[in-house]
Amino acid sequence: MTKLTCFKAYDIRGKLGTELNTEIAYKIGRAYGQIYQPETVVVGCDIRLSSEDLKQATIRGLNDAGVNVLDLGMTGTEEVYFGAFHLDVQGGIEITASHNPMDYNGMKLVRENARPISADTGLKDIQALAESNQFIETATKGTVQTYNILPEFIDHLMTYIDPASLRPMKLVVNAGNGAAGHVIDALEIKFKALNIPVEFIKIHHEADGNFPNGIPNPILVENRASTRDAVIAHAADMGIAWDGDFDRCFLFDEKGQFIEGYYIVGLLAQAFLLKQAGEKIVHDPRLVWNTFDVVDQYQGTAIQSKSGHAFIKDVMREYNAVYGGEMSAHHYFRDFAYCDSGMIPWLLAISVVSETGKSLSSLVEEMIAKFPCSGEINFKVEDTQATIQKIFEHYAEQKPEIDQTDGVSLNFGTWRFNVRASNTEPLLRLNIESRRDQQPRPMQSYIDELTQLIQG
Repeated sequence: MTKLTCFKAYDIRGKLGTELNTEIAYKIGRAYGQIYQPETVVVGCDIRLSSEDLKQATIRGLNDAGVNVLDLGMTGTEEVYFGAFHLDVQGGIEITASHNPMDYNGMKLVRENARPISADTGLKDIQALAESNQFIETATKGTVQTYNILPEFIDHLMTYIDPASLRPMKLVVNAGNGAAGHVIDALEIKFKALNIPVEFIKIHHEADGNFPNGIPNPILVENRASTRDAVIAHAADMGIAWDGDFDRCFLFDEKGQFIEGYYIVGLLAQAFLLKQAGEKIVHDPRLVWNTFDVVDQYQGTAIQSKSGHAFIKDVMREYNAVYGGEMSAHHYFRDFAYCDSGMIPWLLAISVVSETGKSLSSLVEEMIAKFPCSGEINFKVEDTQATIQKIFEHYAEQKPEIDQTDGVSLNFGTWRFNVRASNTEPLLRLNIESRRDQQPRPMQSYIDELTQLIQG
């Protein structure tokens, strides 16, 4: 029995050839089909050069397990999520490695109604069956049909905005040569048909699996310049950049400044609560004070969840929350079957900018000033748990308020931080925030103190 190392906590990801290849993809498709026995699933893939072959192998595995497949072609992850809850199907698979290096690929798997399949909800069962090769021969093979989900997906996206309320706007859109471009093109056609006065300035727009401008991952500081420079050069109202499978979007204000995902959570919470006061908003524990402030201000209820899409989606379902946001730029929506989307956030952002008459920078600058944060800082450490314990002990005598929802959060009243081990890499992730009105110390002094402690 060959151990498969591409199975992670939330999805499948591995180095091409050794950890993930067409033979392994076939087994994963076959195992998915045998375990869940769906009648039909949707399958799509991103623009990576290896994705189409892996998709075809996955489809063969599904067909051999007796499953019918709707092949959605080149898609972002959320188009597969959308197909999985919008069409009469029982699941979906997207072939993508999102923002991983060129020599990687992976898969994201969902069941009926786009419910996630992660390590504790079935991914380990798929792994065990794929490793054991104990496949049952089926009497009837499944079929394959190509299906264009784009028109229905665009119609759904349009339900998040009021076309009549949108004011004239210029947007820089950076698909990073990933999968987002075809959706932007379709939205542009829709906007023109409805006389919505929004102009799109497209950069790195063509889908190209060679990624001539680098792997699209705008969370990395070095990947932000092209969007920032285009916003400034075109005097645009906003810049939007996506990762490879566009399930995350990153916003830049009209000055070209990158806005931390934390403050976008506050902005989107505000967008929903302006329409529906009293709604529940789910957030992760890494940075929280701004979210509490916005949700209180607009009469909502804030609910904390462990980080990670499977946890956020579960908590949103449990509380019927309208929106959930993670500071890592994953945003989840009740009307999108609780799934994350990289298209809905910017549509809501242009709505708030239009409806308030304020620029994006003025909408978030008060949040940033009131609750400064460090942004996420990653440390490579030998032993994440030992390092967390060392931090714990160092601050014990200050008697902070302790929360262990996810990693460790220590709250000192005027400042707080969260430190947690990455679910996907051998990293320790640190986030710090403070309160401007009670805070004599600059943010950098906290960063230096904790860096010294972690690396010391």
